[in-house]
Amino acid sequence: MISRTFAARRAEGRAALVTYVTAGYPALDSTVPLLEALASAGADVLELGIPFSDPLADGPTIQRSSFESLEAGTTVRSLLADLRTFRSRSETPVVLMTYLNPVLRYGVDAFLADAVEAGANGLLLTDLPTGADPALEQKVSESPLDLIRLVAPTTAPDRVPDVAASGSGFLYYLSRTGVTGARSELRDSIAEEVRRVRDAVSLPVAVGFGISTPEQAGEIAAMADGVIVGSALIQVLQESGIAAAARFVASLRAGMDAVTG
Repeated sequence: MISRTFAARRAEGRAALVTYVTAGYPALDSTVPLLEALASAGADVLELGIPFSDPLADGPTIQRSSFESLEAGTTVRSLLADLRTFRSRSETPVVLMTYLNPVLRYGVDAFLADAVEAGANGLLLTDLPTGADPALEQKVSESPLDLIRLVAPTTAPDRVPDVAASGSGFLYYLSRTGVTGARSELRDSIAEEVRRVRDAVSLPVAVGFGISTPEQAGEIAAMADGVIVGSALIQVLQESGIAAAARFVASLRAGMDAVTG
């Protein structure tokens, strides 16, 4: 379903919009209405983060959302229950984004089976580099879930095709190194980096980390297959709630379509 979504947007001459939110944030019962609002506002793929107590790859905004979600009582099981409810109402693809620890505690086989049953379409394990755990990677690859892979500016060029070949759905290109977080400017070299990655792989390439405005989303949409926004969306959600978050997503979609539509 994820590949079909990217293909449909490409056929329209548009980039896909991927939005990240933390399950159980800003309130334990907000996940389903939030996902529905974002999908209605123009999000093509929804990344749903499983809150974790030690999110080392995340900046302060997403860390705060994870900690508050955990304090409110969010669990993997409650997240999957919310996903099941959302899936009964919407076909918008959902990628579960998490660290290894929650999956291992749940049990890998049980997690994969329950995630598929709940309606997940993909899985992004932020601390599982390609080749780090071949047995676990094979289990995910053999499941119905797309295994979303990460490529960074520091990834060796000759390794990029191997990383992409081990994944499916789309390739997540980090627009910069470091942790997640909104930034006021994009790096000057990003367009050339994305071009090289797209030339080297067959998967759609979506760019994330630091995209925070409709103008930046438009810049990325002109060079990539997808735009990923997380921290900036969480920030709006923290400050102004679900309706404002949906308006922000609509503005991102408009900014992207102004360039690619």
